[in-house]
Amino acid sequence: MRDAARRAIRDAGVPSGPPLRPTRRAWQFDVLVALVLGIATVYYGIDNSDNVLVVREIAPGEQRVVPRPTGPGGLAFMVTLAAVASGALVLRRRYPLAVLCVVTTATLATPQSVLRLTFYAFVIAVYGAAVYSPYRVATLAALPTSVLLVATSGNSMTPIVPNQYTALLILGPMAVAAVGLRSWKLRTDEGRTRLSALEREQAEALRRAVEHERARIARELHDVVTHNVSVMIIQAGAARKIMKTSPEQAVEALLAVESGGRAAMTELRHVMGLLTMADEGESAGEGREAGAHGGAELGEAGAELTPQPGLGQLAELVGRVRDTGLPVDLTVTGLPRPLPPGLELAAYRVVQEALTNTVKHAAGATAAVTVEYGPQRLRLEVTDTGGHPGAGTATGSGRGLVGLRERLAVHDGTLTTGRRLTGGYRVEALIPLETP
Repeated sequence: MRDAARRAIRDAGVPSGPPLRPTRRAWQFDVLVALVLGIATVYYGIDNSDNVLVVREIAPGEQRVVPRPTGPGGLAFMVTLAAVASGALVLRRRYPLAVLCVVTTATLATPQSVLRLTFYAFVIAVYGAAVYSPYRVATLAALPTSVLLVATSGNSMTPIVPNQYTALLILGPMAVAAVGLRSWKLRTDEGRTRLSALEREQAEALRRAVEHERARIARELHDVVTHNVSVMIIQAGAARKIMKTSPEQAVEALLAVESGGRAAMTELRHVMGLLTMADEGESAGEGREAGAHGGAELGEAGAELTPQPGLGQLAELVGRVRDTGLPVDLTVTGLPRPLPPGLELAAYRVVQEALTNTVKHAAGATAAVTVEYGPQRLRLEVTDTGGHPGAGTATGSGRGLVGLRERLAVHDGTLTTGRRLTGGYRVEALIPLETP
């Protein structure tokens, strides 16, 4: 019991939520209520200032009600009570418990014969405390206490409503109900508007996601096609030039073209397989039958897909570039270890794009590829000694390095490019790694 009492006392000062911040319209409404009620009660107090009755006990069990003239001092007291009780209602939403205490005190000080002076303000204050107070435990204790004090303080007689106010008491609640219904309709319309706006925002976010995915796939296609086609163009041109003089070397060049074409087709099939998988995933959400059918096709498509290239395929990549006539040295330092597939793909694309740019923009140069496995990062560097623009220079879109930076940003990596002081070009990528 003692612990429960302590918890109750402690919880009495803990709000169940943030204090209410009334809107401007709510403030205006409360000011209007306080003003109307204040004018009416002050007028009532002035009108009944000479009509205050006092109950006197003249014998055991016998009481007599006698009038007591109030005079100027009594009139000022009644006007003050009416003004305080009505004026406090302006803050009934922001400080409901404090307003209840003030109005209850004014009601207890009001003479019994003029209880209407503060009674209506007391009813509104009780309602405000019950609805707006964030201190639920304190409110549950204060409300019965206030009602009990007013009921047992000698002012236990409820005020009598004159007949001329009966119509007002009927029409008043009807007007309040009509205003509440209108407010409910307005809030419902606002809720529908917000829901529609949210749906539009979600649709826009989905559209942006689709555009982002299309851009990613475009970069993937750019990486796949640009490198292999550039190599194939150079090899085909070399085969054409030596076709008559060195048929055997021309055959080797054409075989290299064929190999590059097959590699390009394999990677293109993988990228298009990703598109097919995305389409089937969307179709699966449209119905159970479509989902089952899409799952079957997904299994068939997935069986034809090959893994994305990684650092293990750098030797093959360098070999294909060497076949174009560009000398390339590959150096691997540190202890190679398995890395996440996405990170390996990004690293492979860095080397692929850098060598492709060298083939296109620095014909006759010598290139060097360095892969350094560090304890906390992977370092890739591709350099060349400089040369003259090749046949595929005009086909560049300028999107390659931008795509590489976006790829590396996914893994918190950085890309540095620029000309070397000794001539040529340098591309360096730094990708953080988890400590082995």
